[in-house]
Amino acid sequence: MRNSLVELNGRERAKALLDKDTYRELLGPLDKMQSPHLEPQGIVPQSDDGVIIARGQINQKNVVVISLEGSFQGGGIGEVSGAKIAGALELALEDNKQGNVVYPIILFDTGGVRLQEANYGLLSISEIANQMVALRQYVPVVGLIPGRVGAFGGMSIVAELCTTLLATNKARLGLNGPEVIEQEAGVMEFDSSDKALIWNTIGAKQRVRTGLLDHVVEDDMESIVEAIEVALSEGKRPAKTEQVDFHLSLLKGIDSSAEWNPEKYADYFKQHQAEKQAVPMAEDGNADISSSRGYKWFAELTGITHPTGATPSVLAADVIKNGQLARYMAIVPDANNHFPRARNGEVGLLEGWTAAQIVRDVISQDADKEVKRPIIAVIDVPSQAYGYKEELVGISLALAASADAYATARQKGHPVIGLICGNAISGAFLAHGLQSNRLIALDDDKINIQAMSKASAARITKRTIEQLEEATKSVPSMAYDVHSYHSLGPLYKLLTNINADSPTEHDLKTVEQTLLEAIASTKDAATDLSFRLQTDEAINGGRAATLKVREMLRQQW
Repeated sequence: MRNSLVELNGRERAKALLDKDTYRELLGPLDKMQSPHLEPQGIVPQSDDGVIIARGQINQKNVVVISLEGSFQGGGIGEVSGAKIAGALELALEDNKQGNVVYPIILFDTGGVRLQEANYGLLSISEIANQMVALRQYVPVVGLIPGRVGAFGGMSIVAELCTTLLATNKARLGLNGPEVIEQEAGVMEFDSSDKALIWNTIGAKQRVRTGLLDHVVEDDMESIVEAIEVALSEGKRPAKTEQVDFHLSLLKGIDSSAEWNPEKYADYFKQHQAEKQAVPMAEDGNADISSSRGYKWFAELTGITHPTGATPSVLAADVIKNGQLARYMAIVPDANNHFPRARNGEVGLLEGWTAAQIVRDVISQDADKEVKRPIIAVIDVPSQAYGYKEELVGISLALAASADAYATARQKGHPVIGLICGNAISGAFLAHGLQSNRLIALDDDKINIQAMSKASAARITKRTIEQLEEATKSVPSMAYDVHSYHSLGPLYKLLTNINADSPTEHDLKTVEQTLLEAIASTKDAATDLSFRLQTDEAINGGRAATLKVREMLRQQW
């Protein structure tokens, strides 16, 4: 196994990829930039926080290699590790904009968000995704999943944003790990002890057959470097996340009541041909299809009575308020959802791809307009969908498609404003809301913002729910309440004295005025996510480590 990449640790992997004598590590162990949020929880931190950033060359091409260390906290993304990745990609983007070509290469060995820093992980992953979407306009972004941990959680969404995604046959790729699905949906949905089922469903060989991976490479350095070289030489090309019509028509042909297995789905995927799909817009219905907050606020803000549509779980409408045309969007419960695991407002396969379709429709319609239409995301999402069929088909790609569309719209000049009126949890929030360049939240005790349900977070971190809640007192990023979230700095405004369940006319006017102010604040402002690092809360401690990491990276770049 002398030439195996899988058998190496994160730092050794980065060194092994680079040409001899070109390795230069940034923000390495001697800089001691470690997480400040682990010791208060009795966890020993690591001096590089589990992420290695290396400048160097591959076959004389300038690259930055980002390697995640799966043996530290399962490769989970916290504040420091996330800031290292996002910061390195941002600097690579700046170089490429100036004509200095730097190719980003990401080695994924991660379970996703580090639950001990929960909301820091979600924020960081959205910022990483933003940089990747921007970088793809200049150079190919190459991802590689060596093995061991694999690529899971929010980082599976990031992986799907790569121009080219490679893996060895020892790798796995999925949004929801089998243990989490079992916790959320039961052992009959996905048996986490059935190793053969797991590998046949989310292993690299199946993922390449069904379009989630581009190539499976042999676990030897010569083959891996050659595959990376080919990916770099291919240059820019459309991302998998842009294949909206293909995936929407594919989903419509799936009988969700039938039994599906990896072989059956791979055959179906291979034979499928894309069909053009109409964009579903909301219209007046005969009765409310949901009582959720997201549904109520969408109806109130758009003035549509009993809103419904061709895809009832994803509502969209173009509305003019005070002379301002905007597209409003909400993901809501649909008791008759084609996919049962997404019937309570979860963001699933259909929701991810439909949201991407609706956002890209706005981009297309406004392509030649100097002033771009704002997009208002009404946010009340309890989680992503947890289900076997979701993982088999590739919910990670569906949610990546939505995040990609929102990020693309914002980068092209569309103000993207998120209104948190209900829950904002996990991958659902990454797909619908966290790419907003302005986030507004209602000050309400029922709102939860987090990376995972308490039951699953307790199981994964090997704590009781009581222990989990105790830890939030010293680590606000682990808390679920909106005030703790606000203290991290991501909000444009926290609106008080609003009845979130039954808004009055005054409440509605207050929210509408705040939306208009948020839209106005984006004029002549950066189209990235930097605003959330410039709020008083972020500067005064909420993102202190993030800002320090970015400063040190820039000095060493």
